[in-house]
Formats: sequence, structure tokens, C-alpha cells
Amino acid sequence: MDSYLWGSVERISPEAPVPIISVKKKENRLGGASNVALNIQALGANPIICATIGNDIEGDEFIKLMENQQLSTDGLIRLSNRPTTVKTRVIGHHQQMLRIDAEVDEQISIDETNLLLSKIKNILDNTSINAIIFEDYDKGVISEKLISDVVALAKQREIITVVDPKKRNFLSYKDVTLFKPNLKELKEGLKVDINIKITEQLDKAVDQLQNTLNAQKVMVTLSEYGVYMKSENERKIIPAHIRDIADVSGAGDTVISTAAVCMAAGFDDFTTAAIANLAGGLVCEHVGVVPIVKEQLLKEAELLLNYTSAS
Repeated sequence: MDSYLWGSVERISPEAPVPIISVKKKENRLGGASNVALNIQALGANPIICATIGNDIEGDEFIKLMENQQLSTDGLIRLSNRPTTVKTRVIGHHQQMLRIDAEVDEQISIDETNLLLSKIKNILDNTSINAIIFEDYDKGVISEKLISDVVALAKQREIITVVDPKKRNFLSYKDVTLFKPNLKELKEGLKVDINIKITEQLDKAVDQLQNTLNAQKVMVTLSEYGVYMKSENERKIIPAHIRDIADVSGAGDTVISTAAVCMAAGFDDFTTAAIANLAGGLVCEHVGVVPIVKEQLLKEAELLLNYTSAS
């Protein structure tokens, strides 16, 4: 859950050299993997989150937010031995000044993993699923066992698998359809240095990653440089669009959500990358973590694709 304290800064504290925020508004929003779900829902698809939350007041609030948004809670497990993750952002004069994270990131137990796996299998057995997204935040829910078991279930059912990785499980995502790190995660995951201006270095790192994971496709987000896409036989860098950046929070969530929906809808790899890149830029124009607006994305995507076709 993302919690926001909105206010104004008018003076410095006499107790320490820090600003005093006069809070005008408090707000709770769905964040993390649930922000991915909001983006998927905004694009017209139906998301089902499979994750753990705490058996606490914050968990109650999270469930209420899910229900208000008409999102399924069927895949959620409530645990009494760990809290619901809450990230509190303090925003003064439309700028983020402080973030406070209340969370536990220890690995959940094997029994809890098996319980989550049984939830996932039940959903796959009883619902028509077109794509599975691993939205990994290194919070201890996703493990090597969970990854291998879910990928195996997906392959049996010919469901595409899309990964937004973090460091802990970076090289555990074998045989997935699309693997989408950002440049920092790629460097750390492979323990290599990459000069973004030397394309051959990026090519070499992506080839190494693809071979190591046996991933069908790799997409690397490059911040202001755009996005790098490598399919099975072709590669391309799609440049970023000039934006008035207000806040980059949640942009990765929007990129992975848009890519998954585009792939599930049958778009080709480079159209998928171009639209996902566009979506990630659009949400950066807003303060805080917000999902994509479908109508705005559609309007800009049509302009982009018409321009590409014409050129």
C-alpha cells in the first residue's frame, strides 16, 4: 500500500535542520504489485494478484482499497507473522521530500510458499489466463521454487510469462517469455559495467542474459534513453519521448503491465516495446504512483504508430 501525506513547507524545524511539513491531506493508494494490477485494469484486462499481505489494520485497509477498485482478492494470503508493506511518501509543494518504508523482506516459509502455489494453481485451473507477470520487489514472497513451479505450470498451459526482476532472484527466471530489467538491474545482475553510449556493450550483456536464462525476449528500460528490445532474431533501441517529468515512481510498473497486455493481445515485439515505453513516460508526468490513462495512451500510440508507418 502507498500512503501519502500532502502538505506545504513554510519553515525549518527549531529541533533539527529539517523542513516542517504542514499536512493538508492524507491518502492511501494501491501500490507495488497492486499498482501493476491497476495498470492492467486501466488497459481493459482483468488482473488477479497472487501475493501475501499482513493480518493487520493496514491489510484491512488494503483489502478495502482492492474492493473499492473492484479487484479480485482471491489470490491473496494474509499472514500473521509479517506486516502489510506500506510505503509512506511525504510530499510538500508537489515534490517528494521523504519516503518511509514499513516492511519485512525475509523469505516466506516453504509452507506459505506452497499455500500461495496452491492458490495460483487453483486460479489457473478455473480461470482463463493469458499472461502471468512476476512483479518482483525482493520482499521475500517470490522464491526460486515459486518461480520454477509457476513457469512450469504456465508452459503446460501455453501461457506467456513476463518478468520485472530484482537482484535476489535475478538469474532464477529460466525459460520465461519476456525478461524486463532496467539498466541498473542488468549491470548488478550480471556484475558487468555497461556504457549506454557503446551499443556493443549492451548487446553483449543482453546476449549473455538471454543465453543464461533461455528467455525468448529481453527488454531493458534505459530511462531517458528509451527502451532496448531483443526478440529471438532482432534487436532495436526505441528512444524515449520528451516529457515534463514530475515523478518516476511506478513507471516500471506501468511498463511491465503495458508490455504484458500488448503481448497477450498479440502485438509484435517492437510495437509492444514502443507502446510500453510510451506508457512509462506518460505516468512520469504525475506526482505519486498513478496508473496509466488508457485514452491518453491510445491517442499518443496512434500518433506514434502512424508516424512510424509513414516514415
